[in-house]
Amino acid sequence: MMHAHARGRAFGSIASRAYAAAAQPALGTTTKADKAPGFLSALFAGSKATVFPPMGEPYGASGIGANTDAVAAPTTSVTVLANGATIASENAPRGATVALGAYANVGSERERSGWQSGFTHALERAAFRATKNRTTFRVTRECEVIGATLSASASREQFSYACDALKTHVPAAVELLLDCAINPRLHNHEVEEVVKAMQAEVKELHENPQALLMEATHATAYSGGLGNALVAPTGDLSHITGDALREFVSENFTAPRMVLAASGCEHDELVRIAEPMLSTLPAGEGAPATPSVYVGGDYRQKTDSPITSIVLGFEFKGGWRDTKASTAMTVLTMLLGGGGSFSAGGPGKGMYSRLYTRVLNRYSWAQNCTAFHSIFNDTGIVGISAMANSAHVGDMVKVMASELQSVAAKGGVQEQELERAKNATVSSILMNLESKAVIAEDIGRQMLTYKYRKSAADFIAEVRAVSAADIAKAAADLLASNPTVAMSGELHAAPRYEDIKAMF
Repeated sequence: MMHAHARGRAFGSIASRAYAAAAQPALGTTTKADKAPGFLSALFAGSKATVFPPMGEPYGASGIGANTDAVAAPTTSVTVLANGATIASENAPRGATVALGAYANVGSERERSGWQSGFTHALERAAFRATKNRTTFRVTRECEVIGATLSASASREQFSYACDALKTHVPAAVELLLDCAINPRLHNHEVEEVVKAMQAEVKELHENPQALLMEATHATAYSGGLGNALVAPTGDLSHITGDALREFVSENFTAPRMVLAASGCEHDELVRIAEPMLSTLPAGEGAPATPSVYVGGDYRQKTDSPITSIVLGFEFKGGWRDTKASTAMTVLTMLLGGGGSFSAGGPGKGMYSRLYTRVLNRYSWAQNCTAFHSIFNDTGIVGISAMANSAHVGDMVKVMASELQSVAAKGGVQEQELERAKNATVSSILMNLESKAVIAEDIGRQMLTYKYRKSAADFIAEVRAVSAADIAKAAADLLASNPTVAMSGELHAAPRYEDIKAMF
């Protein structure tokens, strides 16, 4: 398990970040070396030139002795206040900084009908301005004095306020973070400035239809709250006012939905500082989310672009709360991997992943082909996104369908590639957890999703236990749902939705 303005979701957050790292895969490759030195190596290094085996074979070098000093893994301490607010932390002794985050079960899925559309987007952009206790200038000045870094992030199910600071300023950082998170003033004149900036941002986004294709995918896939857009609509945004946002905050930011998470500070100190502020939150459950139902469907936007973007997704019914299935789904997306036909960092990255070896390396008209997942608490969308020359849209869709069907077939996944995908998943988890900010986010999002925090060791054990049969079942369950298809570009060669659905 395991996302300034990022829109990520976590397993808590570990798995999401693990795959996010794999979206630009780090799996290396090489070509089979001959037993004898090649011409160039013999020319420059003589007959004794060293020949290295392929990366898929053991190197055979003697290992360096490991550090055997026992270090106990940090534990997560949790305190639930009388009103239902949660404080959770892990005291990582290393380093001089602390990472803090206030996480709430509030997102665009809780926007009711059209009159609240864009509220989550506006709150994200209005973060860390005036509060009931501070002016905007004072928030900025205090941030400068303690050397803090502040950020806000919105998703469909969760909202986060984050702060990184020096450990010596923990009391000031916690107080500043919570004041901004639970006491926003949302002056009408400041919200008007935010709305103007949002209009320019939304206009720029809509000038690039491909950038909004994943938003269209969610709107097509779901009826209900999860179909609500994360970005504000185009046109008139006069319904977004300070008064309306304050009402939205009071209805949704309640104590049972709020978690304060931290990495790098003493738990007792954190509770002592935060409890007086969090205790002011109302104890009720707040406004309910609009129920979401996966329906699937078809979205198309015709443009003059010679490149067509395609998303082909299916419902993952379990969501993060089905821990076994979501672990298998994380490994599946890692196994599929993929990327772009051009790599700015040089060739060699991810060349063992399926969508590289079986798609990008075979078809010159494929510009990009990447597995994706967008997973929520109880449901999700998993599939493949791609870009291809417009004349080959039909070919691209057939290839995408074939790749998904291949991993769903019995015996379709080889043991070597499964182990490689599991190793890459574990590697991404451990590398991400070297960051205190990621640890704090992981704690906060897991507490919101599960009401407890699963350790990295537990998640790694679950990853190691994933079998080829688990992968096949996960893929087969996906393909049993209605497909969600979204396309943007020149569509003259695009197959009909009914024809795509018939492929499965």
